[in-house]
Amino acid sequence: MALQIKEVLAWLTTEQAQGPEQTVDGLKAGDESAVVNGIATAFMATHSVIAQTAPLGVNLLITHEGLYYSHHDPPDMDARDSVYREKRKLIESSGLAVFRLHDYIHRYEPDCITEGLIQELGWEPYIVDRQPVAAIAEIPPMRLEEVASAVKERLGIPLVRAVGDLAMPCRRVGLLVGYRGGGGQAIPLFEQERLDLIIAGEGPEWETPEYVRDACSQGWPKGLLLLGHAPSEEPGMKLLAKRLKERFPDVPVHCIPGEPLFKWI
Repeated sequence: MALQIKEVLAWLTTEQAQGPEQTVDGLKAGDESAVVNGIATAFMATHSVIAQTAPLGVNLLITHEGLYYSHHDPPDMDARDSVYREKRKLIESSGLAVFRLHDYIHRYEPDCITEGLIQELGWEPYIVDRQPVAAIAEIPPMRLEEVASAVKERLGIPLVRAVGDLAMPCRRVGLLVGYRGGGGQAIPLFEQERLDLIIAGEGPEWETPEYVRDACSQGWPKGLLLLGHAPSEEPGMKLLAKRLKERFPDVPVHCIPGEPLFKWI
């Protein structure tokens, strides 16, 4: 019997985790009763990513972040500028089904997005605790500069942003994907988990980075590496594609990587 989109969506959501009462997840375009020809995952359904689905034979795209530049779908999308309208036109003309998977995947046991980063770094043997918003690792002692170099190499990214003494030794490390690098989530972990270093996606520059700078000024060696939102979470969507291949072996599954967003000049 042909696999329908709604069967894949059920496996991604209620069969994996209990979702929150209010969620941004859901089918944003397409017909859930359609037969699945091919599946792709992506950190974000950019115009470029959407354009790549048709040549791959994909008619179901699973995106972690939203389609229209906001965590919540803009209520007045049709009245917005031509960029919104052109993107929506591309989706509709392709016949693509687009499902946003944000809240549920972070509630998998363990969090699939964090787990993807752990696996991409090759740090599975070093994880000593998995928490709802963070994973704690005890890595072989390395200088902050060495950790940064290793992370860039493993993730295939051109740069990371670092705060702290690049020569400081690091052993206990906290991993926080996406926007979890803000002070409310990241700062308490330094004391609670006796961390030398936090590796995060992003957060307000005047919160955790300034805390780390002040700590260093006071003689408390602490470090922070910011990867960027997409580089920290894209490995999780890569891991999801692997799991989809295992669960639905008769359907082609792809992970479409995004191009680096910023140019540093």
